[in-house]
Amino acid sequence: MTIYEIKCALVDREIDRQGMGYYQWCIWWLCGFGYLLDLLWAQAFGLVLSPLQQEFGFGNDAGGTISTSFNAGLTAGAFFWGSLSDIIGRRWAFNLTCLFSSVFGLCLGASDNYNTFLILTAFIGFGVGGNIPIDTTIVLEFIPQKNRFLLTSLSLFQPFGVIICSIIALGFIPTFSCSPNFSEVDPLPTCNGAEAGTPCCAREDNKGWRYLLFTLGAITLFIFVLRFFIFDFRETPKYLLHRGQDAEAIETLRHMAEKNGKECGLTLEALESLKTRQCSISSDQSLAPVLAGGLKQHHASKTEMARLAVSRYKLLFDGPLMARLTLLVWLTYIMDYSAFTVAGFYLPRILALKNGAASASLKETYAAYVYTYAPGVIGILLGSWMYRIRSIGRKYTMILSAAFMGISIFLFSIVDTRAKREGLFATEYFFQSMFNAVLYGWTPESFPAPVRGTACGIAGFWGRLFGILSPLIAQHLYGRTSGSSGQGDANSVMYLAGGVMLGCVVSTALLPFKVTQTMAGRL
Repeated sequence: MTIYEIKCALVDREIDRQGMGYYQWCIWWLCGFGYLLDLLWAQAFGLVLSPLQQEFGFGNDAGGTISTSFNAGLTAGAFFWGSLSDIIGRRWAFNLTCLFSSVFGLCLGASDNYNTFLILTAFIGFGVGGNIPIDTTIVLEFIPQKNRFLLTSLSLFQPFGVIICSIIALGFIPTFSCSPNFSEVDPLPTCNGAEAGTPCCAREDNKGWRYLLFTLGAITLFIFVLRFFIFDFRETPKYLLHRGQDAEAIETLRHMAEKNGKECGLTLEALESLKTRQCSISSDQSLAPVLAGGLKQHHASKTEMARLAVSRYKLLFDGPLMARLTLLVWLTYIMDYSAFTVAGFYLPRILALKNGAASASLKETYAAYVYTYAPGVIGILLGSWMYRIRSIGRKYTMILSAAFMGISIFLFSIVDTRAKREGLFATEYFFQSMFNAVLYGWTPESFPAPVRGTACGIAGFWGRLFGILSPLIAQHLYGRTSGSSGQGDANSVMYLAGGVMLGCVVSTALLPFKVTQTMAGRL
């Protein structure tokens, strides 16, 4: 073992000794709010698409650009913030992501044209994109090993973000939308290009989607205040050890112990005594330059810093097992993000139009969003329980949930009653929540601490990148309007989402079995 690995083991032992205390629970909640924001905003764009389209007047072949802009920001954010957290630390990235997205979120509701809306949406995505890779890394590096199931439980916040957004939308959009609205027969046309005196959907008559976005911006700002001003967050000990800052790492552990009402049993002297030991490297010979690179980075020149940064990326392909793991994780994220981006963005609109054709009011449809997304909470709890069963584990939990999510989307395209549509809508989100809970919780466990933020960030980057492309393909398919309804080719969009999600069944089945079944995260 390297000196760094021994130090990490001592830190893990100290955290295990202190247990899951007040400090860790605060971190878990605050990081959970980051998960909440991720789908709070993603859900919002699917819910405002139709009233936005009615007011601004863009066609069915342009609506997917909203999701593309959001995912472009998410892609850049996942890569930027994830990598930055391994360079400047978890603390600053943890706070700045919320501040960035809150500022642009508050501005979004004031958009007066489609292009402005798209630009602001991309900036919101840039801030939100860093939440999941950073928050999972922080929680993993602070909680005891026996409590690492709480990584998966972070995903509980995501359906609550969706539900909260849906409830706020239910309060604003049906009440403050143009009439006749987009789901009714002969909806009011846009005022863009309309002749004077022609009834049209004007800004003052369609403020529901603006009120929704203002509210979400305020919620995001409130979470930033909690993180930065209310809670005294300290840098994670393992990051500080990796940077060669042993004294600061011990100070963080002492601060945590004080908040937990306990004494810190690990001393700086214990860590410094390891410097005199000559640690031999056995099976992890190739990992030593990176894993032991913390002290080097602390005193390194810019050239050496760049070289060490490149060595972190090389670690992702260190040996056949690591290369296989990395590539399959990337492929899984690519297909998962592609599928749920298309489904999350278009299914609410498709359900609203189909329910409208069945004489359901807009308020009834927005109420349906609330109770059809609620089962996602149960899906996450069930996923957390299933992957802890040795005979099932993470691997088979992901295989089953991916399969059922894909199948439910296909079935949604062929059912012909409101009850069946809403039932399959709920089923799709149930298994989507289960799959993502296990995937997001398991990914950081599979990579060592020096590249954990980078690994999660790059996986998120690839997922978000293809989240940019999939709405463009979907909007092309949806723009192929047939018949006199003008509602677009909804079935092709659902076939796209369902088919891509079934690809996750294959990629997760090929994951290295020993890696996916391990109960303890790596250093």
